[in-house]
Amino acid sequence: MNPIGKPVVLTANFKKLGLLGGIGLICFFIFQLLIPSLSNPSPESVMNAKVISKQEAVIHALDFARSELGYTEPQPEEPVVTYQAETDLYGYLSREKLLQQYDRTWKKSYPYETFRVDLPESSAKSKLQIHVDLSTGKVVSFKRITSSTNYTQADISTDEQARNRLVRVAEDGMTLEAKEQAAAVWVKRFGFKPSDLKLATTEKEGGLKYTVDDKKIGASVLTLAFTFEDGDVRSFTQNFSAPSSYTDYIEKQTFWANWMTYAGYALFSFVLGVLAIVYASLTRRHTSFVRGIVLSVIYFIASIAGTMNMLPLLQAEAGGKGMLIFLMIFQIGVTFFMAVALYFSLVGGDGLMRQVGLNAWPRAKEPGYGLYVLRSMYVGYLWAFILLGVQSILFFILERTFNTFSTTDATQSPYNMAYPWLLPIMAWMAGIGEETVYRLFGIPMVKKIVKNTFVACLITTLIWALGHTLYPIYPVISRPIELTFLGLLFSFVFLRYGFIAAMFSHVIFDSILMGLSVMSLGDTVNVSAGLFWILLPAIVGYIIYWFSPKKPNRIMFEPIKKEEPYSTTPPPEGQL
Repeated sequence: MNPIGKPVVLTANFKKLGLLGGIGLICFFIFQLLIPSLSNPSPESVMNAKVISKQEAVIHALDFARSELGYTEPQPEEPVVTYQAETDLYGYLSREKLLQQYDRTWKKSYPYETFRVDLPESSAKSKLQIHVDLSTGKVVSFKRITSSTNYTQADISTDEQARNRLVRVAEDGMTLEAKEQAAAVWVKRFGFKPSDLKLATTEKEGGLKYTVDDKKIGASVLTLAFTFEDGDVRSFTQNFSAPSSYTDYIEKQTFWANWMTYAGYALFSFVLGVLAIVYASLTRRHTSFVRGIVLSVIYFIASIAGTMNMLPLLQAEAGGKGMLIFLMIFQIGVTFFMAVALYFSLVGGDGLMRQVGLNAWPRAKEPGYGLYVLRSMYVGYLWAFILLGVQSILFFILERTFNTFSTTDATQSPYNMAYPWLLPIMAWMAGIGEETVYRLFGIPMVKKIVKNTFVACLITTLIWALGHTLYPIYPVISRPIELTFLGLLFSFVFLRYGFIAAMFSHVIFDSILMGLSVMSLGDTVNVSAGLFWILLPAIVGYIIYWFSPKKPNRIMFEPIKKEEPYSTTPPPEGQL
């Protein structure tokens, strides 16, 4: 990191970083791509990789609705189609190492991934929700939702006893025998024999469930579930249900994840946001209130673009235009306040670093700025490769020590985005926002309190890491452990090379992961988009370099002087 008042220069041992980056990429390829592919080499897995289009899903859903449910509406102009997943089942199979067996045996008939097609019924102000297999288009379940339904509270209740009471009220006294008679038609239509079914519902319980005991995997048994309204079947599902031991485990893990997220991450991030305003004012002599505007605007635009990209999912979950508008306004408001907090963190962080004589974030007009940004970009790519390797090794270790496993998350799926190719824009939001708050501002601010650079890095890293516990990775402590290592490495990049290099490394790291996710969709547009997002940081770096003022005869790659060994020993008080 450069001292104030001198030309900005970034020196790095690119040979060493290149070697480590190459090793990181090899580790990433082996642990994240090669080993998972070798563990599931069955032909079924290749076959199931094919995914129908959302337009095809609508056609399959309409055919079923018209032939089986008496649907008479014309095809909607813009039907809402969302990706859905049996999160508990997938997680259970993943934890018990049964996923490959399930894919071979049951996935074709009882998929854990579907497209849900919402078909409106304007005459009754209701809608049909029809789930079709992601690979074949086969209908696997359906539900009719009316505006006057009594199931609204039951559907959102988390208390099993309360939900059962609400369901019984919605059924309006329907007897168990009457429910079985109404369900018999659908049992036959979906190819089941009554003799194969075992009743799993009593007279006092709401709904109707059957189990098919000869279709099981581990402790999970195929279950047929019905709900009823107005004397007829309201919904039908057929799936393997995760055992209660697993769902109880997930419930406890989610409880702790919420505590870590809100009490550990959100609370202390809010405190950092307030302190950013304070220190932006206290250090105003050392910085400028103009500096953070551009990055804050980029952050705001990227965040809003990400929110708008999730519009299909928001439409499906909102339940109505009024709620959708409320959710959008609320999200835009939250994003605006986060952008404001980011702005003050940029100003305050820059001021704190300059106050102790360090130029962590050079200005564009400073001598050597263009080459500095270019080299920061190079460092960012190499460190991103290193971080990918470290993350892959950490996941490998956690899987074998903590039995770490993951499950699906429909809210993060590219299939639920209006434009899947836009997903990696979130890498810029994360890279700019998180490196600003937890590195540029967080480290020097916390160091004022703890008087130790490493401890300051550790505290801000832990706050940042706790913000990732709601991801569907279990046990939930796995991600804080993983991200503590990665966060300390990001902190090292910041302290050694400066804010721009740290920001580049974070953006590139996320862009690679998100870009590969987009490329996995397979079509030309998404593959091209994934490559573009991975290369975009390089494009940005070169654009800044070429448009920065240059001295005569200035060359792109200046000779690099031999570096002094970098010491991680905390510097004297008052410096970073």
